[in-house]
Amino acid sequence: MTTGPAPQRVLVVCTRRIGDVLLVTPLIRSLRRAWPRAMIDVMVFRGTEGVLAGNPDISGVLTVGERDRFGDRLRTFRQTWRRYDLALSAQTSDRTTLYAWAAGRRAVGLLDPDKAPAWKRALLSSWAPFDNLQVHTVVAGLALCDLLGVDKHHEVVAGWRPEDAASADALVPPGTAYAVLHVTPKFAYKGWTREGWQALATWLLSEGLRPVICAGGEESERRYVAEVCTAVPGTLNAAGKLSLGALGSLIARSRFYVGTDTAVTHLAAATGVPTLALFGPSNPVKWGPWPAACTAEPSPWTMVGTQHSGNVTLLQGEAECVPCLLEGCDRHVDSLSRCLQELRPERVIREAQALLGGA
Repeated sequence: MTTGPAPQRVLVVCTRRIGDVLLVTPLIRSLRRAWPRAMIDVMVFRGTEGVLAGNPDISGVLTVGERDRFGDRLRTFRQTWRRYDLALSAQTSDRTTLYAWAAGRRAVGLLDPDKAPAWKRALLSSWAPFDNLQVHTVVAGLALCDLLGVDKHHEVVAGWRPEDAASADALVPPGTAYAVLHVTPKFAYKGWTREGWQALATWLLSEGLRPVICAGGEESERRYVAEVCTAVPGTLNAAGKLSLGALGSLIARSRFYVGTDTAVTHLAAATGVPTLALFGPSNPVKWGPWPAACTAEPSPWTMVGTQHSGNVTLLQGEAECVPCLLEGCDRHVDSLSRCLQELRPERVIREAQALLGGA
């Protein structure tokens, strides 16, 4: 139950990566269900807004630059100043807190109780403690519902527009038997091996399924996918050819999906299709793909081990250090992670077989 008068204008500030934006949609849905007549806008970094396409809970999207200069940020403050009855900061960063404070007559947000300085606490009317280790990102965002007296709705919303679905249908016609593989995470330390993807694609063809290989539009990603497709004739190269909405529509029609710790893997899990997530150094408690229809708190995942929850299987790499929670074995985003580089294709194929059997 909500408390107090319903706000008419609400802003959710989520200025982080695509995956963070997608995982804040349960909070947005909760607000929409509580206040069906409210205008609910979302502020995100430019380039991440595509994952919100077709989301029925959102009235509008405001975009800001990730590397905006001071003058650009000041302009954003002026343009949104007290424009909203309520603004929510869905992350603990200085920027999200400041944007929420500037935009909302009332501002609430997440803060790390051990690190938040006094000025950040002072800017928020109320705040919820943020646990960066033992609480899933979805559940962390939903903690703001408790501050507002709003019922929680846990579903991650994967939406797309009719034109997105049409693009997906044009690339892979309805009736095609296929599986989707997302082979290029944003950072190298989350990546599996080219040989592994090729072995998985070869197995899919032997099962009568066409591998559809997707990736972003960067030249390095396109080149990587082209190499996999050349090595395994019969695969379909979808790298850079679909919007995020269209990709969601494509995945929703597939027999199953396989990917690493990426926003697309979160998107796949949200569609409800059988999803296999390959995890190495990342914290699965916080970042494991949220299964469709899941309501588990504080997380559907534990820190160690290969696990199954709803439509998602989380396959963890083998090593005593897993998960190290660090950026690869050399401690930077472009380094590789031994736990994933040594992940054997037969392990992945065995879990994929189980998904295919249950699909």
